[in-house]
Amino acid sequence: MNTKEREYGEDGSFLDRDGFGFWEGRLIVEDPERGYRQVRPLVRNVKDGSVMVLVPAGEFEMGDGRDADCPKHRVSLDAYYIGVCCVTNAQYARYVEEVESRKWKVESGREDHPVVNVSWDDAAAYAKWAGCALPTEAQWEKAARGPAGLVYPWGNKWDEKKCRNDKNKGSGTTCAVWEYPAGASGYGTLNQSGNVLEWCWDWYGRESYTEAWAGRNPEGPSMGAFRVIRGGGWRGGGASACRGARRLWFLPVGRDGARGFRLVRTA
Repeated sequence: MNTKEREYGEDGSFLDRDGFGFWEGRLIVEDPERGYRQVRPLVRNVKDGSVMVLVPAGEFEMGDGRDADCPKHRVSLDAYYIGVCCVTNAQYARYVEEVESRKWKVESGREDHPVVNVSWDDAAAYAKWAGCALPTEAQWEKAARGPAGLVYPWGNKWDEKKCRNDKNKGSGTTCAVWEYPAGASGYGTLNQSGNVLEWCWDWYGRESYTEAWAGRNPEGPSMGAFRVIRGGGWRGGGASACRGARRLWFLPVGRDGARGFRLVRTA
């Protein structure tokens, strides 16, 4: 059976996208090692249209011990839904038009690329409008590393061909949020490694993993100077930067062309 015979929209329509599609509310992702695999049932957030996948409740090992600020430790999370993809330019443009009665300029052909040049406050305001939130560090990392707690969404070995990074972008920048399906996580999220760095809810704290509250549904320090960003990106990247456990930080007022965000909501 060829690829196109396996790719369908949620309503049964065909999706002309290489490597993934939807069938009966489930995401079908191309897996080079196991063929096509089906991940958990999806929901669509009514307000903004984001497709979200369930991450079940339970413990996982957060941090990989490769940097001083990400020691391994056990974290327990309640169940939640997370965006399969980042919020796109087209979604953000609709939000700006509805809330601010102005136009958000979108370059032709980049409607399905992740929105960038948004501050943490911009991202948090969009999430609130959508009835969602920004993911905590713990929520983001659990989804990125999948049920097996992998180093990268796709496995434990670096593969620059499985995400958008500075080694394979050519003269480009971001890519569409549904590209690089071979780099999908075990939960079915796309582009949690590469493409854009993503804002998280938490204030950055170098020692936050050792705090007493870090073991269950952690939300980071109560205050700080920087917000956490995760996920590598098109501008940089490489084996270390694109790890699921890698922590970075940035001023919450900062905007640039390499940062976007995805949504979460409680299950």
